Amino acid sequence: MKHFEVIIGLEVHVELKTRSKLFCGCSTEFGADPNTHTCPVCLGMPGVLPVLNRQAVVYAAKAALALQCTIHSYSKFDRKQYFYPDLPKAYQISQYDQPLAEYGHVAIVNGGEVMKTVGVRRIHLEEDAGKLNHLGQRLGDAKGSLVDLNRAGVPLIEIVSEPDMRSADEARLYLTELRNILSYLDISDLRMEEGSMRCDANVSLRPAEYVGSLEELPRVEIKNVNSIRNVQRGIEYEVARQAELLEAGERIIKETRGFDDQSGRTYSQRSKEEANDYRYFPEPDLPPLVLTDAFVQEVAGSLPPSTMALREELREAGVQPKDIEVILSDQGALTFWRQATTLFDDARLVTNWMLSDLSRLLNAHGDTFATSPISPEGLVELLNLIKRGTLSGRMAKEVVDKMYETGKPAEAVVKNLGMSQITDGEAIKKVVEEVVALHMPVVEDYLSGKDKALGFLVGQVMKKTKGQAKPDVVNTTLKEVIRAVGEKT
Repeated sequence: MKHFEVIIGLEVHVELKTRSKLFCGCSTEFGADPNTHTCPVCLGMPGVLPVLNRQAVVYAAKAALALQCTIHSYSKFDRKQYFYPDLPKAYQISQYDQPLAEYGHVAIVNGGEVMKTVGVRRIHLEEDAGKLNHLGQRLGDAKGSLVDLNRAGVPLIEIVSEPDMRSADEARLYLTELRNILSYLDISDLRMEEGSMRCDANVSLRPAEYVGSLEELPRVEIKNVNSIRNVQRGIEYEVARQAELLEAGERIIKETRGFDDQSGRTYSQRSKEEANDYRYFPEPDLPPLVLTDAFVQEVAGSLPPSTMALREELREAGVQPKDIEVILSDQGALTFWRQATTLFDDARLVTNWMLSDLSRLLNAHGDTFATSPISPEGLVELLNLIKRGTLSGRMAKEVVDKMYETGKPAEAVVKNLGMSQITDGEAIKKVVEEVVALHMPVVEDYLSGKDKALGFLVGQVMKKTKGQAKPDVVNTTLKEVIRAVGEKT
């Protein structure tokens, strides 16, 4: 984008995993039959009164502190008024001009290094709306829509970033880091496919001659995108679309757009609302939210280590930057890694096996590190067999597959397969001498300087020993026997 500066800000809605809704006692369980987790409060019946869920406030405060925000001792709830079929009261209880927390930041990481810091403008509490189930494969093809109000009233926090991102890739990295931070707080399921984390992306293009200007730009909002990858794709398409319009001399319309994940294109939904369109006013049925210093300190004391501290722990153990990011992205993987490295002193070997062979098996069977049939102790038992020389790396790959399939420990699998590495030098020498005698032309090739010939001979020894001869002993013994043959000739 040589002619334009890309300006991106993200609004992330995160459902808090409280057992009950924000203002009533209805269950927040996902996947129940439609309209079975409802009551007069979340259905918006006349005369009912909301009661604030304390645990939702605790979770919101955790997120605010983890994102380095200032928590206000005084905040209030407001009515955000709009009409939509999934909003039973025709207004949403949210926070407008006095939110729970403001002025934080997220440091985004690329290649193991902090790439930039993105500001967090505000975090506020609000209730979720219901859900429309469209009768068709896609909204445009739907013959009707059904309203499910199970989600209405589920507690949300909205995390609004500053417009500090300048590319779709930066937006992806921001969302990835934000998700990592929130996952270790254990305040949300963060399942974007289930809607417990949703993202709205605001995209503007600023002509190069106005770079750095604070002048208001026409802002397009891509609404309710359901995966980090699709947020990136939606922004990439929207940047290209706006650039094409501006280069053609057309203007950008301030609007809300959806994203079609099949075509990879955004599409117009409606003109963009302004704050005054929602006719905000203070919620008369809820008192102001007053948080004491003691409450904030109590929440701060319950926070886990930051993702930056976790990165440093992994880095000091010798884990490579790209592997650190893979482990951090899955809390179950970090727990597995910590348990395994407590029992085994080679963190790099643990990491390599976790992220290669064990990950391959987990992905193939739809499992995770948290549900892995091979425990950290089981993996360490296998690694100890490799370390002692009982198994070669190739043999261990066969053993780990059988461990996963049968649930048996490594030593039992080795015994059942009749598999153990031959380390006896004399036994290996005997096989080597047989191979050399059978393949003298290849031996002569090696002696004449064709180093690749040795690989063939190694392969023949391994074939005769069914892969059980220790490779380094085979190599050393072959060279000694061939040298002796050369001296005789």
